[in-house]
Amino acid sequence: MTKFRQVEESLIHKGPAWSLVQGEFLDPSGTKFIRTFMRSPGAVGIVALAGEKDSREVVLVRQYRPALGISTLEIPAGLRDLEGEDPRVTARRELEEEAGLVAATMTDLGRHISSPGISNSTVDLFLATDLTQTKIDRHGPEEQFMTIEYVPFNRAMAMVKDGVIQDGKTIIGLFLVATMANTYI
Repeated sequence: MTKFRQVEESLIHKGPAWSLVQGEFLDPSGTKFIRTFMRSPGAVGIVALAGEKDSREVVLVRQYRPALGISTLEIPAGLRDLEGEDPRVTARRELEEEAGLVAATMTDLGRHISSPGISNSTVDLFLATDLTQTKIDRHGPEEQFMTIEYVPFNRAMAMVKDGVIQDGKTIIGLFLVATMANTYI
């Protein structure tokens, strides 16, 4: 079977973390087509569970998202903006920066593609447990005004169903942890 093939790519705009590019492709029949999309270094998301089993709370952050014009409730997360940094290291750094937490145990939950129609961005998800407080080191205005909320895990799952939590990485992370309920919740 013949495959799709990228022939060329040109940079349209280079941002601090994302780049807008235009690619030229050939479809399986050899027909040329052009697509514009974003290149991303990827991101991490951390489902941080505080408290003891059977009374677990998930650590969520509420922050303003300019693209939407609203504040969203999400798991701590961040871009993999340090080239070559292991995703687990990025996750540990982001958890500390955003929530002021250090995890003794960090479990890999997997990776998902966040918006395959417009970006190559992936999100590596981790479960953080055995948490201890440390200093918060936030960056940028959105993070400076971010709030931290400890929500009972079952309530967070209900907030997904009720549409209060709408962020994709948060929903995926919570559902992945819910499948491990016998171990962690």
